[in-house]
Amino acid sequence: MAARVTDKPLIVIVDDDDVFRAALENLVRSLGWGARAFASAEAYLQSSLVNQTSCMIADIQMPKMNGLELHERLSTSGFDIPVIFITAHPEEALKARALNAGAVCFLHKPLDLQGRRLAECVERALQRRGPHP
Repeated sequence: MAARVTDKPLIVIVDDDDVFRAALENLVRSLGWGARAFASAEAYLQSSLVNQTSCMIADIQMPKMNGLELHERLSTSGFDIPVIFITAHPEEALKARALNAGAVCFLHKPLDLQGRRLAECVERALQRRGPHP
């Protein structure tokens, strides 16, 4: 396993929207956590960071593999990574499905610029996860 570059929990962002993904990565870092962003579920799964992820923030609607499918793939592979789902299309049925799949939070785009709600969700995810890897 590769050595961690930092002792901060690693928050992984998986979103196909380039601008939103970069902004979210900067926001997470500004809140004091380590952050790494990926443009697709496939890119994240091919990375060496799955074992180091303390929390994942995933867009639900992405091409090829969506956020729910990514979370399911990780779970069935034995990874218990707390997930926060985000979407630009908040639908009650989708929210229920995400929460039933074990999501810590279900957030709507755009997020507030200060990240208060996101920070609360990440804190909850990290508490669920326990000590980070």
